[in-house]
Amino acid sequence: MMLKQYENYLTKLFLKNILIILIVFIFLSFFLNIFEEIKYFENKENEIYYPIVLTILNIPSIIFEILPFIFLLGVMFFFISLYENEEIELLRSNGINNLKITMIISIVSLVTGILLIVIYYSFSANLKSLYLNIKYKYSNTGDHLAVVNEDGLWMKEISENGNRIFIINARNYRVDNLQNLKITELDNNYKLINTIVSENADITEKKWVLTNVKIFSEDKKTQNLNIYRYASSFDGEIISNLYSNLNSLNILQLIELRENYKSIGYSATDVKLHLNKIYSTPFYLTLTTIIGALLMFKLSFIKSRFFLIVIGVLVSVIFYYINYFSILFGKNETLPVEASIWLPQILIFLICALGLTRLNEN
Repeated sequence: MMLKQYENYLTKLFLKNILIILIVFIFLSFFLNIFEEIKYFENKENEIYYPIVLTILNIPSIIFEILPFIFLLGVMFFFISLYENEEIELLRSNGINNLKITMIISIVSLVTGILLIVIYYSFSANLKSLYLNIKYKYSNTGDHLAVVNEDGLWMKEISENGNRIFIINARNYRVDNLQNLKITELDNNYKLINTIVSENADITEKKWVLTNVKIFSEDKKTQNLNIYRYASSFDGEIISNLYSNLNSLNILQLIELRENYKSIGYSATDVKLHLNKIYSTPFYLTLTTIIGALLMFKLSFIKSRFFLIVIGVLVSVIFYYINYFSILFGKNETLPVEASIWLPQILIFLICALGLTRLNEN
């Protein structure tokens, strides 16, 4: 069924204001981020365009994080436009009340949010991954790699003098502890030198302490040791943060990573939190839109754009910290992961429901 003329107009006007706010934040993000990239590359030999390219690659991920704020400001400017052109009264005189206007832009926000997580998030994650890969080449740990897959935790290290390569595999990983560990030592031509097998390794520090060790050398001699110390570039904290930037993984990769973490016995709490945060985005944007509409109807007597924007910023900050502290409870496993993400949404929904029941009283 075709949209009614007024619905079509309100939809276009709403999306236009969202787009304007989005463009403003893209430029702000560019100028704020480029200085950080310039500083990162100031002591490194590279082409001058690298900071610009990296900034562009990083912007989509930044924008996804601040979408609720963008939508709230978009809603406020949408209503400012209606009030300034006296279109709100024209709509009301034709039987289009406050609730109907709010429902139209809320449905637009919900649909837009779904499209954002289905299409835009994968796009921003791919660019973020490319961004991190480029920066990784210029980092001080460029010779060290680590990955988690269905076969456990894998790491590659190169010795300080560059003449040895170590391939490390652990079937199980706990905090500061690797189990069923295998370290393969190779030369620069990838010729096997020896293989170290251990039942357990304490990785609290970069000087790992391996227990119940067997060393198989290239001449087929076997050495049995109770304790063996291995100097690594990784410790428990570094390994725990291997995927701290989950924004570089799309939804399918996050689901795969969650299963891989489970397979090696490592906590997948952070991945679950991130996935639920993505899933909740359309609902969060919808609730943000409703809150913005309620504010504008209640504060219609305020004519200052600056004051309205300040109110919008304050509301965004309040919502941000409600979500932030709830997620902290989820990370600490004080609350179930799902509850830590969705409880703030339920709280905001109840506030919205209460406001919507009285919306046409204005």
